[in-house]
Amino acid sequence: MWWNRVISQIRKWLTTSPPTILTMAAGSPESTATESKPVAGISESLLRAAMGKAAPRAPQEAIAGLLALPPDNPALASPARAAALIGQAAHESSRFTRVEEGLYYSAQRLTQVFPRRFATLAKAEPFARNPQALANNVYGGRLGNDKLDDGWMYRGRGYLQLTGRENYRILGLLLGLDLEDQPDLATDPKIAWLIASKFLATRTKGGKTALEWADEGNVEMVTRIVNGGTHGLDERIWLTALAGSALV
Repeated sequence: MWWNRVISQIRKWLTTSPPTILTMAAGSPESTATESKPVAGISESLLRAAMGKAAPRAPQEAIAGLLALPPDNPALASPARAAALIGQAAHESSRFTRVEEGLYYSAQRLTQVFPRRFATLAKAEPFARNPQALANNVYGGRLGNDKLDDGWMYRGRGYLQLTGRENYRILGLLLGLDLEDQPDLATDPKIAWLIASKFLATRTKGGKTALEWADEGNVEMVTRIVNGGTHGLDERIWLTALAGSALV
């Protein structure tokens, strides 16, 4: 079952790198775990409890936005899916305290966050504490960003940090929202949850959507879909487990 798989990932993690999460409550792509049986939505009280476990200081608007999702939303179809949604969103948004990508870095920090792009302090200096220039440098010319200021215009927003003109366009079409022309809509808590849940329901890797990987408790594959790699995997596993502990 999905929960056993998440627990096994935590045990493996704990034996190699102890948790560094400041606030804590008391896989492999080839997984063959069976799919969890969906339930008719998750109750509001359980969703509140899951948010409280994963992000005890989450703003009330973030909680209200989650509760505003329709009960038939696929991301709320099972505890496994709801735990993945909350866990991934909690990581990407710094426990729901950030709905816009933080790009205000010192030169030293830039060499650590973007080592391939800024191999030396000299290369990083022009972009230090200059979010707009940094966004255009990092995101310009990719992710559908084809105009001069697109990197900045389509920087990360929302609880999954939606990034790039193409992603804003696609998610906007799926949700019936003009995110491409009005990207700041993604910072609205209710819309941020709609984006996050739709992203997990529609983006695929290895022939399965993120929610289908969540059914198997495979946090690594969900992370690869959300992040493109495994950045922050340890914390994502932990946060998914914290949310899930309130749902089982």
